Amino acid sequence: MVAEVMAASGIKTYFGSCPTPTPVISHGVVNLKAAGAVIITASHNPAIWNGFKVKSADGASAPTYMITAIETEIAKLGDNPSVSRLDFDTAVSRGLIELTDLAPAYFEQISKLVDIEKLREAGFNIAIDSMYGAGIGYFKHLLEGGCNRLNEINAEPNPNFPDMLQPEPIAPNLNKLMRLVKDIRSDIGLATDGDSDRLGVVDEMGNFLNQLQVFSLLALYILEVKGLRGPLVKTITNSSMIDKLGKLYNVPVFETKVGFKYVSPVMIEQNALIGGEESGGYGFAGHVPERDAILAGAYFLDFMITTGKSPAKMLEYLYSKVGPHYYNRVDYTFDEARREEIMNHLANQKPESLAETKVSSTDRLDGFRYKLEDGSWLLIRFSGTEPLLRIYAESPSQDKTASLLENGRKLSGI
Repeated sequence: MVAEVMAASGIKTYFGSCPTPTPVISHGVVNLKAAGAVIITASHNPAIWNGFKVKSADGASAPTYMITAIETEIAKLGDNPSVSRLDFDTAVSRGLIELTDLAPAYFEQISKLVDIEKLREAGFNIAIDSMYGAGIGYFKHLLEGGCNRLNEINAEPNPNFPDMLQPEPIAPNLNKLMRLVKDIRSDIGLATDGDSDRLGVVDEMGNFLNQLQVFSLLALYILEVKGLRGPLVKTITNSSMIDKLGKLYNVPVFETKVGFKYVSPVMIEQNALIGGEESGGYGFAGHVPERDAILAGAYFLDFMITTGKSPAKMLEYLYSKVGPHYYNRVDYTFDEARREEIMNHLANQKPESLAETKVSSTDRLDGFRYKLEDGSWLLIRFSGTEPLLRIYAESPSQDKTASLLENGRKLSGI
C-alpha cells in the first residue's frame, strides 16, 4: 500500500522483493541515492507494534524534525482521509515501482569492511538465532562455504514470534539459543532481532553477554585490532567502560540521549568510529550511520579470530583493561495518572550517597542520573513509548548494582 500511494503521487519507489533487514535497507538508500525509505516492521517488539520506520537520505533514522513534519501532514488528513493509490502492477509497468533485491550490494559493502574469506575459514561452530525475523539466512550467507559449522534456529518467518515475549535479542528471549550453544558446544551464539539492527551474543559456555559488554568489546576491537583512532559515541544508558577506553586510547567520547536517532547525527558530525546504545544497536564508521547487527556480528567474529580468544576470554581481556563492570535494568509499570507525581518526587531527591558511595555529580540529560565517586552510576527515566519507569545501574560488583537498583526504586517512590 505504501508503494502504491507513493506511485500515485509520481514518486519512484524501490520495492524490496523479499523481507529485508533494516540495515540492508539503510545501505540501499545510500547505494541507490534515494531520498529515504519506509520500512514496515515491529522491530524488536511484539507483532501488535507493527508500524513504520522512516529513514533519511543518509540511511539513518529520520531525525525528530522530519518525523514531526510527517505527523503534521498526517494530522491534516483528518479522521477519514482520502488517499490516492495506483495499482501495484500498473505502477510496476509504468516504472514507478521497481522490484529490488538490496542484498547483493549490501554484502559487497560488508566485504569492503571485513575479510569475509577469513571469517569463512575460521573453523568456528556458530549457533545463530534469527528470531523468526528479516535477518533469516544473512549470517549463513556471510559465513558458509568454508570451514565453519553453522546451526540456525528460528529460521522460518513468523510474525507471531512463538516461544518468546518479543524478538529482542536479550537473555529472557534467548534461552533456546543458550541451550543450543551448550548442547552442540558452539564457539559463539549470535542473535538478531526482528529487523536485524540489534545484536545479541552468547559466549561459548551458553552465557549471555549483555549489550554494554558487547559494545565495549566492539569499541576495543576498533581501537586495538583495527588500530583506528577517533571519537566514540554512546547513549546515556551505555557503559562507563567506553569512557575508560576513551582515556586509555586517548580518543574523545560523546554522550547522547537514549535512541539511535540521537547517536547518528553525532556520529556524522564528529566522524565517529563507532556508536552504540544499551538496546544492542551498534553503528560503524565507513558504513551507514545506523545500527547493523550483521556487521557487528562479523566484527565480533573477526575479533575472536585475530586474538585467538573465545568470547568469555575476550571479556576477561576487556576487564583487564577497564576493570569489571556489572550492569542491570529493571522496568516498573505505573498508572499514567501518577507520572507527574513520580516526576516531582524524583525532582525533590538529592541523595549525598548511594550504595554507601558518595554521589559525585547529577544531571538530567535524559532522566535523573547519579554518578558516584567509584565510577558507578544510576539512571532513572521514563520510557518514551509506554507507562514504564526504567531504572538502570552499573558498578564494579553485582551486589552493588542490585543495591543501586533498589535505591533507584526508593528514590522514585514506586
